[in-house]
Amino acid sequence: MTDGRRKPLRVASAQCASREDVAADVATAVELVRAAEGARLLLLPELFLGGYGAPAEVIDAGDARLEPLHAAATDTGTTVLVSAPLPGRERPRIGLLSIGPAGRRRIYDKQHLSGDEQQQYEPGESGTLLEVDGWLIGTAICYDASFPEHARVAADAGAHVYLASVAFFSGGAQRRDLYVRARALDNGMHAVLSGLSGRGRAGTYVGGAGVYDPEGRPITETGDDGVVVADLDPGLVAATRRKHPMLAERRRLGQLVRVRLA
Repeated sequence: MTDGRRKPLRVASAQCASREDVAADVATAVELVRAAEGARLLLLPELFLGGYGAPAEVIDAGDARLEPLHAAATDTGTTVLVSAPLPGRERPRIGLLSIGPAGRRRIYDKQHLSGDEQQQYEPGESGTLLEVDGWLIGTAICYDASFPEHARVAADAGAHVYLASVAFFSGGAQRRDLYVRARALDNGMHAVLSGLSGRGRAGTYVGGAGVYDPEGRPITETGDDGVVVADLDPGLVAATRRKHPMLAERRRLGQLVRVRLA
């Protein structure tokens, strides 16, 4: 199935542990790029560079330690989306960097902060819609995906795919899976999940990596460390939205009427 305008998009996501050292994490990311089978995009987990939890070592797109990853991404043609603590106005922000053949740039800052993050970081101010080979892609970091309206804004802007870079602690697997797959089904778009694994300074993470179709069904997923790869069908989003037209048929709802039954 094709739409005559876009070609299939090969995407990859990784379940992996941070070694909580930027240079060491870059070395791991280089290995993951090599395992991504020529994917156009590779998504890595929340705060993979340097690890989740205080203290946060703030980096930026020009950090010299990123050069090996930039070289590997350029060599393979794979653009890596990797999360790290990035500079903010008063406190760092949890962000995503794009590192690939087109260079390095900051592309998104997490908008919804959870728990202790609210004291350590400041929230981002706007969403991001990436354009890759004619595909439009919304970006989320962990808690963002808990809010249906976050993905809906991306879908309203034309997104075909919703990427979620996450770090869920032990006990969070059910919420992790439900949030991401529900955002796909809500909006008739693909979803991609990349989760932090292992034990770090802030706790133990449940990992998770997968690619989901526009009805929330897994195309591929894993609970083991490594990379999953999938080719996204360019016609499937439009076909799904015709079959399940919730996005187009939603109405502006009025005020609730309170009715006492007893």
